[in-house]
Amino acid sequence: MEKQVTPPKALLRPIGKALVEHNMIADGDRLLLGISGGKDSLSLLHCLFHFQRHAPIRFELGAMTVDPQVDDFDPSTLKPYLAELGIPYHYESQPIEAQAKQQMQKDSFCSFCSRMKRGIMYSTCRREGYNVLVLAQHLDDLAESFLMSAFNGGQLRTMKANYTNSDGDVRIIRPMIYVRERQTTDFAREARLPVIPDSCPACFAKPMERARMKNLLAQEEKHNKGLFKSLKKAMTPLFSQKEAI
Repeated sequence: MEKQVTPPKALLRPIGKALVEHNMIADGDRLLLGISGGKDSLSLLHCLFHFQRHAPIRFELGAMTVDPQVDDFDPSTLKPYLAELGIPYHYESQPIEAQAKQQMQKDSFCSFCSRMKRGIMYSTCRREGYNVLVLAQHLDDLAESFLMSAFNGGQLRTMKANYTNSDGDVRIIRPMIYVRERQTTDFAREARLPVIPDSCPACFAKPMERARMKNLLAQEEKHNKGLFKSLKKAMTPLFSQKEAI
């Protein structure tokens, strides 16, 4: 399998736009990309790898996987894949599913798992000297978060494009805020990326509020082709709101 695939311009353009508009990468930054083995993080991996070789600034790129020790999740193919690309790879395993059963209260498993993974990634950044944590959420994810916040919390909020954690030592960026999920789906399929099926099987096995929002948006988009263009316009002021997680 050819590892060094070139992402399409239709995917590179919105990522490049987000990187520039939100000042996500500075010369000398050391980036650590959270990679689950799903289509989104693998797509972003190749886009950042492309920019690393062609951008006018110099930055380092590493990747890491947090294994939550759930049934059927096997990220073992990622290590040799990243090695062939020449990208440093960090792997951490923790029984997050078991911890959730003991410690989780009103939160969903996904929320609990996300917080646990984030803490592990922060620790890895500090230990390995990375100053920027890269996350692979796309426009569809942000729209779902926007609706969940409005419907359930009465707040106008969504995930942020570029912010610093509460300890002030790790910056978090989301370069795919202008990318639609179908774009990563198409790229992963056409490039034959080694996507791990159901990269978060515990989440897929449990009913999720996020899945309900995804279905709601999909149904509405059938009747309103400009839905996500409008949502992006509505959410843009929220991308740079202060956030500390």
